[in-house]
Amino acid sequence: MQRIVGLLAALLLSGAVCAQQGYPNRTMRIVIPWPPGQATDLVGRLVALKLSEVFGQQVVADNRAGAGGMIGTDFAAKATPDGYTLLAASSGPVTISPLLQKTPYDPARDLIPVANAGLSPYILVTGTAFPAASARDLVNLIKANPGKFTFASSGTGATAHLVAEWFNAAAGLQATHVPYKGSTPALTDVVSGQVAYATETLAATLPHIKAGRLKAHGISLARGSTLVPDIPPLATTLGLQGFDVGAWIGVMVPAGTPRPVIDRLAAAMDKVMQAPDSRERLGILGLETDYRPPQDFAQYLKAQSARFAEIIRKGNIRIE
Repeated sequence: MQRIVGLLAALLLSGAVCAQQGYPNRTMRIVIPWPPGQATDLVGRLVALKLSEVFGQQVVADNRAGAGGMIGTDFAAKATPDGYTLLAASSGPVTISPLLQKTPYDPARDLIPVANAGLSPYILVTGTAFPAASARDLVNLIKANPGKFTFASSGTGATAHLVAEWFNAAAGLQATHVPYKGSTPALTDVVSGQVAYATETLAATLPHIKAGRLKAHGISLARGSTLVPDIPPLATTLGLQGFDVGAWIGVMVPAGTPRPVIDRLAAAMDKVMQAPDSRERLGILGLETDYRPPQDFAQYLKAQSARFAEIIRKGNIRIE
């Protein structure tokens, strides 16, 4: 927590440099659709700081929070498409929300992917008293007792909920969902044994794992993570073909932004993600560095949207 607070302070105090490299002397901004201190905010501020260095002029962070990230996302989607307004985009308002409710924007129509920055892996965890020493043990136990066990999430329709539903479907598990208002109360009940298991972000689970309050059984990224190399990929240990997911955070721009501008921004983001301290700062936030240029990022988003749409349909998931 102290390292995160220090990172936030550094980013909030970051200033601009003066030389020019590719853009006229006009202020650029990155719209952050979340309040200060949230993961997308911290990544957005890091990107603003580093783009300021690359372009040689100020890129300001513009927080426009509300409605689960939809207010700021809508604002950025409707901005003038000239390359001076960027969006600190994330999986919630861009991938998940449009699948579950009416949004004032259509991500596929109104936004163009520039580059992904990082992925927040999900960790399959249980309380220490849960009678499973591995992911395979957990799967075997729940399969032998269909409908008996429960799993927690940070809320119905949250990314963590959908990741858990994806895991359950891939592993052939029947368990009862118990939604909470946030990951903290959800994990508290997993720790105490009130709920059997959860798939929550690395940032949320790691303090409990290090303190010995939770057992980690696997990670949602098929390649694993350099942040926690001792936690094996669920895709490998359980043979879950195609199970590869993380909460992404990247940069998008309004539709209509000229292609040369998008290419210039993508090249700048490549430099940002190659900076030695960028990987370290993302790691502090529990994010794996995951730079993807425009075309690759767009394909990734399309695949993720299709997968989550299938999960929502099969699970008949609705926000009341």
